[in-house]
Formats: sequence, structure tokens, C-alpha cells
Amino acid sequence: MNILIIEDEIRTAKELQGILMQIDETINVLKIIDGVEDATSYLSENSGVDLIFSDIQLVDGNCFEIYNNVHVNCPIIFCTAFDEYMLEAFDTNAVSYILKPITIGKIEAALEKYKTLKAAFQPSQTIAQLNKVSHQLKLGYKGTLLVEQRGKIIPLPVNDIAFFYLEITIVKILTHNNQSYYITSSLDDLERQLDPQAFYRANRQFLIHKIAIANIERYFSRKLSVKLKIDTPETIIVSKAKANEFLRWVEGLE
Repeated sequence: MNILIIEDEIRTAKELQGILMQIDETINVLKIIDGVEDATSYLSENSGVDLIFSDIQLVDGNCFEIYNNVHVNCPIIFCTAFDEYMLEAFDTNAVSYILKPITIGKIEAALEKYKTLKAAFQPSQTIAQLNKVSHQLKLGYKGTLLVEQRGKIIPLPVNDIAFFYLEITIVKILTHNNQSYYITSSLDDLERQLDPQAFYRANRQFLIHKIAIANIERYFSRKLSVKLKIDTPETIIVSKAKANEFLRWVEGLE
């Protein structure tokens, strides 16, 4: 998710950025802007913003000057010390109005509201699934990988693979019967080449096969711990941000 922060207090802006990254490590803060003029210019030239966190009183004016001069398609979460602008805020694309001081609880609640509203306007599950199937057919995911062992090139069916593991800088393959191989492809490349219905990128170190999963446990801070049917070099942790998506994938809903 690409987020723009419009805030003239740099300490508050950095605190907000830290909270966002703590809540969801996949969030990308595009830029922190402290004024009306710079924000107007940025939004006029950039369309890749998914969500805006906006203060109201900025260094060179009121933020509503921005939204009166630029057509903004994305939702806005207002963070301000003043409650008198609430009605005016909801005349824009506001989805939430947070009164300072900001806290992780307030930000989490605002993000959940944003995600709920976003989901309400998504295509139906049936259409989404049809689009996914069509996409997979076009891509033609790999059914076999070529690995080398003792100077020999071995064709390895992907269904034999329990998981891929990034071991320092090298990707290691472990099969369901505990055979190990190394491959020169990166985990990013493998994630694109393999069927996402079968393989899931649990974190930076692990790409796992669904049928290799033995059980899943709740972990600290709403994370998940995944146990496979074979031993893994370290515990597989799925972040809080990806936990619901992962569980839907296990059920076959993603």
C-alpha cells in the first residue's frame, strides 16, 4: 500500500511513519510533505497514492486548499489537533478523522475502516477467482525445476518440493522426503514462476508448499507460526499483516 503523509510537524510525521510500518511492514510511505504548495504539486504529478494521512494546519495554509485544487481519487485519513474541521473533512474523501495525539490503536482502527470500505467496493469473489484462473493459464506456471547435484542436472517436479529456504544468499530446496538441493534462482523469481495456489511466500526466508503444512499456531502480536511436516531450519513466522491472507490461501480462497 502506497501512503502519502502530509504533516508539518516532522516529529509527528516520523512517529506516524513508524506506527504504520509496525502495523504493516508492506506499507510504503512514498513521501512526507509539510505544506500546501508542495502537496498540491506532488498530487498533480503522481497518481500512485493509495491512501493519504493528512494534517489540516500546514506550514503555508490549510490542507483543504490542496483538495480544492487537485482532484484526489484516493481516501484520506485526517490527523489533527482540531475537531472543528470534521464536517469539512468529510466533504472530501475522508474515511476517518483522528484527533492527536496519535496512537497505534487509533491508526489501526482507521486502517481497518479503510480496508473494510475498500473491500466493499471490490469485484465479487467469483469474478476475482475467474480473473485469477485466467491469469494463471496465461502465465503457464512451472511444473518442473532443473537443479544440479554432483555435476548432474536433475529435473525436480515442483509437487515434490515442501519448501524453499533462503540460506544467507543461496536458495535451498527441501522435498517432502527430506532431500535437499540448491538452486540459483531467487525466491522472488520462484514466487513468480510457481503456482500461487500451491506455493506461498510466508516471509523473506520461506516459500512453502500448501500440502507440506502440518499445523498453524497463533503467535505473538497476531502473527502466525507455521509447522511443516518436515523440519525447517528456523520457525516459519507469518506477519500480522499477512496472517488473514495466508489463512484464506490455506482454505483455497486466495
